[in-house]
Amino acid sequence: MMKARLLTYISQPTEECADVKSHAIVADLNPRQAEAVLHTEGPLLVLAGAGSGKTRVITRRIAYLIGHCGVPPWNILAVTFTNKAAGEMKRRVADLLGQGCSEPGPRDDGSVWVGTFHSTCVRILRKHGAALGIKSSFVIYDDGDQLSLMRDCLRAQGLSERSLNPRAVLSRISRAKNELLSAEEYVLQANDRMEERTAKLYILYQERLDSLQALDFDDLLMATVRLFEQHPEVLAAYQDLWRYILVDEYQDTNHAQYRLIHLLASRYGNLCVVGDDDQSIYRWRGADLNNILDFERDHPGCAVIRLEQNYRSTPQILQGAGGVVAHNYGRKGKSLWTENEVGDPIVLYRALDETDEALFAVRTIQSRVADDGTGYDDYAIFYRTNAQSRVLEEALRQALIPYVIVGGLRFYERKEIKDLLAYLRWVINPADSISFKRLVNAPARGIGPATIAKLELLAMQEKATIWEACQRAVQERLLNTKQQAAMERLLHLIEEVRAQSAVVPIPDLIGELITGSGYAEELEHERTPEAESRLENLKELVTAAQEFAERNVDGGLAAFLDSVALISDLDEYAEGRGAVTLMTLHTAKGLEFDTVFMVGLEEGIFPHAFAMPDERELEEERRLCYVGMTRARQRLYLASARQRRVYGNRSFNLPSRFLDEIPPEVLQVRDPWASEAMGLSPRTVPERQEDEPFVDRLYPGARIRHPDFGIGIIRERSGSGDDLKVVVRFNRAGEKKLMVKYAQLEQA
Repeated sequence: MMKARLLTYISQPTEECADVKSHAIVADLNPRQAEAVLHTEGPLLVLAGAGSGKTRVITRRIAYLIGHCGVPPWNILAVTFTNKAAGEMKRRVADLLGQGCSEPGPRDDGSVWVGTFHSTCVRILRKHGAALGIKSSFVIYDDGDQLSLMRDCLRAQGLSERSLNPRAVLSRISRAKNELLSAEEYVLQANDRMEERTAKLYILYQERLDSLQALDFDDLLMATVRLFEQHPEVLAAYQDLWRYILVDEYQDTNHAQYRLIHLLASRYGNLCVVGDDDQSIYRWRGADLNNILDFERDHPGCAVIRLEQNYRSTPQILQGAGGVVAHNYGRKGKSLWTENEVGDPIVLYRALDETDEALFAVRTIQSRVADDGTGYDDYAIFYRTNAQSRVLEEALRQALIPYVIVGGLRFYERKEIKDLLAYLRWVINPADSISFKRLVNAPARGIGPATIAKLELLAMQEKATIWEACQRAVQERLLNTKQQAAMERLLHLIEEVRAQSAVVPIPDLIGELITGSGYAEELEHERTPEAESRLENLKELVTAAQEFAERNVDGGLAAFLDSVALISDLDEYAEGRGAVTLMTLHTAKGLEFDTVFMVGLEEGIFPHAFAMPDERELEEERRLCYVGMTRARQRLYLASARQRRVYGNRSFNLPSRFLDEIPPEVLQVRDPWASEAMGLSPRTVPERQEDEPFVDRLYPGARIRHPDFGIGIIRERSGSGDDLKVVVRFNRAGEKKLMVKYAQLEQA
């Protein structure tokens, strides 16, 4: 019966759609979930709060369309952002309907198409790309392929990577493609020297891609949109094919994805988008929050259903997270609630420093595992940047607690860290050719594989070290002019550090290598989130060396390298199941754990310093905090440090503003270092006091409100008394210098 129904083409839902109350597909859903499943016709916006069962709604909706309304499987398109999520949707639909939903239909498209945006576009372009001159055999270039090609383009235009970072250029081109700007259109809007140079490279890069019959990931979206716009007959065919469209994580869509979906849905209008404006955390990757905020404007008369019953977290966790995100202006608004038990209050631990913060997490995990029989895999620790993981990893290792890092390499396995360690190893051991080959083009020096092979051959023939071979190549001018100059600078740097290694502290040696090698400069010029993270990791390496020096007064560079090698061996102990999970807050989205620790809740750390001057960035940081908090099922621990070592220097940070936004009735504060007997003066331990004079709260990074300019972030403070002035970055009005006495400022 089911199979017969599935193989019958029905262009409109049957009357059976009205008979819904007793249908098994919706019998166990709550009223709002059932409403979202049963609203099959026309545009629908499902605002699905964290832990509200959105995947269940999407899969039940697909099953209901097929199994109850008679919609052929091939008339349904479901789009999400990860292959894992797509696979889970397919599995759940198959469980609900059996294999009928995969039966071949009257078209070769067969069954429900559940996939990512990119896989959907590949499918379309393989079949119809010839209309744009794209062969069906096109290859897809990944990040490494794109980087190699961009380097070729730079060389073709006589540009060095020092003068123009290829990753930075690719990042700009990616943003342009996400906005559906062709190379020619980008040229017309370029308004500064960097954009003009990027425009020329964009043209050349795209020409090379075309000649190679290759598409990068952004091209997959852009080319499909172009195909639909330039060839309406192709668009019409897919509009007729996919009459019911569902999009998951709609808050994360960029402009190209938005345009693609709205072209497909424009004929029948059966577009259901599911998302949470409070969980939009990928603006830096091109996601446009306005896509979900403006959905009702784009689709007049659309239905809006809010999924507000949470099945994951305790009421206290939900109240705390809701209190934080409620301070954002750019949101639809919803109130999560749950029938779960009240549970424990949210715990805020005020640590002395980052080591105390890590020990608090470790000791709490040890205690709970011993007392209530939970497993290590019930625990997760979240942080804002990858560099924060090092201290946590060391504390877990010392306690013999296994851990895994999700979405990133362990600290000492990260590329930039291994590159710098290679420099240090070559300082210690001039015969270490493996380290030489790693560092010689980190950053790029134009010394290619052929030249490296010649140097290794020379060392072998002369029975010399790779260091001696490099010296001879320089002395006898065996390299071309560019390589000669680069190698001279490299050898001089290593000689200097080697000479200083016996007397200069290890952190200073590492700092000299980071700057003297040009590594820091290259990352600074890149200006991408990835580059910022890598630079922070290098700074954390300096901190690690300083802590090693403090623990090992007589330990030299060789001893430090030995300690790092030992850490790498112990890292293997953490592999496998039954381990504490470490990850960035961005990586945590979509996951959940019984117990969550969020560390580093300080101004400048979280919210991150780069976000504080920009109200839009600050709101995204707040959404990121909300995402992290709502990953916790039963217990949530927050931690901030009074002082934290950054790049080898102690900094004294104010507690994160997000902590002030948590309702106090759900927050339990533990502050073992509050006593003045600990030798911590108010000056050393800055804390916000309720009775603190307002002018004393006007510190850089503070959030204020001006009667005319609106909300802004203080950038600088100067003067005192009646002459106190502040420089404020306002979201709407830009940067203003104000005399506090007359500015009528308020705390925001």
